[in-house]
Amino acid sequence: MTLRNIFFSFIFVSLNALGQVKYIDYPSPFHPTIGNSGMVVSQNQASSDIGIEILNMGGNAIDAAVAVGFSLATTLPRAGNLGGGGFMLVYLSNEKKTIAVDFRSAAPKNLSNNDFLFLKNNYDQRRYGYKASGVPGTVAGLLQTHDRYGKLPLKKILQPVIKQAQRGIQVSYDLSQAIGSADQINLDSESKSIYYQNGSPAKEHILMKRPDLAWTFSEIARNGEEAFYTGSIAKKILQAMKINGGYISEKDLKEYKPRFAEPIQTTYRNYKILAHPPPAGGAAVLLEGLNILENFSTDEIGPNSASFLHLFAEALQRGHMDRSRYMGDPQFYDVPIEQIISKKRASSLAKTINFHEATSPDELSPDSIFQEDENTTHYSIIDKYGNVVSNTYTLGYSFGSGVTIPGTGILLDNQMNNFAYQHGNPEVIDRSASIGNRFEPGKRPMSTMTPIIIFDENNELKLITGSPGGSLIPAAVLRVVTGIIDFNLNLGEATMLPRLHKDWPYKSLSLEKGFSKDTLKILESYGHELEQSKTMGSTQSILISAKGKEGFADLRRPNAGVAIQID
Repeated sequence: MTLRNIFFSFIFVSLNALGQVKYIDYPSPFHPTIGNSGMVVSQNQASSDIGIEILNMGGNAIDAAVAVGFSLATTLPRAGNLGGGGFMLVYLSNEKKTIAVDFRSAAPKNLSNNDFLFLKNNYDQRRYGYKASGVPGTVAGLLQTHDRYGKLPLKKILQPVIKQAQRGIQVSYDLSQAIGSADQINLDSESKSIYYQNGSPAKEHILMKRPDLAWTFSEIARNGEEAFYTGSIAKKILQAMKINGGYISEKDLKEYKPRFAEPIQTTYRNYKILAHPPPAGGAAVLLEGLNILENFSTDEIGPNSASFLHLFAEALQRGHMDRSRYMGDPQFYDVPIEQIISKKRASSLAKTINFHEATSPDELSPDSIFQEDENTTHYSIIDKYGNVVSNTYTLGYSFGSGVTIPGTGILLDNQMNNFAYQHGNPEVIDRSASIGNRFEPGKRPMSTMTPIIIFDENNELKLITGSPGGSLIPAAVLRVVTGIIDFNLNLGEATMLPRLHKDWPYKSLSLEKGFSKDTLKILESYGHELEQSKTMGSTQSILISAKGKEGFADLRRPNAGVAIQID
């Protein structure tokens, strides 16, 4: 071969290799899904797809949110629900307005002092069975929001959801494992008949049809909210309550109302963060944590550096401290939310942080302001017009109380377990003694659910996110937010940062796998008591960037998925 041929062969091979490198290499191993129209991100791909089906019918984000919320009762029964409650933020693009919707489950109103003492002294009775359930708010919350802001008729929205329940779903590995780990299902004959086969949890890959849920969806499609709270479904709920000694009454169902309010908010490095007001206590933790972190520069440190993780943990600990005492239902307790999320409060708390030493919980007191199970789920939706829904809802425990109302497919929550039954006990200082969350009939328990919407310095929509995870929710959401704002990560990178959680008044700092040993040693040298954790949360997020709308479904829990609308 001549020198000339060798030269051109080298150039060809080099250019070919270069072309391949450009084709196969990406900036990050975590790839958001990019679209330019509507997008749905939820904890189950099949439910996300139904959301897009609604958008393709001409529906808006609110229409899609109703369909996704109902669909998840079929696809993700441990958390998706009609028998629980939650919190939702709705952004109306034309009006440049955000509305907070509280559809949290509420304590039955007719409970006596003896009932309270029974629940206080019988831990399992307020976790499992009919006595554990609060008045469900999901149906009222979704449908009244749809009445106000939706476009399509309810019957049309629910048709794909009804068909999905009739045809059934393939049981995933995740669902099979979840059924096997929820002991309370064994305590209820109706639940066991649905989720067990031949005495064992439903196996992976089998078809699980849900004619019971299809009936319930059909009744709601015909008669709306009335079917659930006063009509055919209500009658089945009340009959089951009577037979099994539950507390929910005809009056409780008839009088349940979701609450529509303004969000609470703060700014963080010129971004505006909107979150749900009390009793969504996790929102307060997030906003207070951001306010504290804003007192420190992050320009010279990385998202996984010991310096930033230390500040993150210290800020989070202080946020949980204030949540522990003064967060509750504002219709029963005057929550000092403006003080908790004020810049003044954050500045004062920031001054108590030592850069190289972990703060003992004994050195912190929530009184200075005056001188939750993990099986929740979240979904984020945006339509082509820019309307947004950020919704987090829950049954409490995985599969809630374990109770399914016969003939309906409706699993009920176990939110009666979420009140502070140790209030008044001077020996208890944690959340179980919270003055703001003490039990009262008709009250809605404090929650760590934290749906948020973020706008940039030009008041343009930036981020929609939220997570399941009980007390871990604020940490999961805070990690995503700081990853994007402080460290300019893409949505996938910010989502997949290893997470950490620091509560109060506990000493341990919980961490997912993924941090370097050197970093862990430094954190230990600061005095943190490290504890390895399983995965924390499952954020379902949409980011508005120069590329368009980026969606990312957290990889921490299987079967989540992004669905996009193709115009």
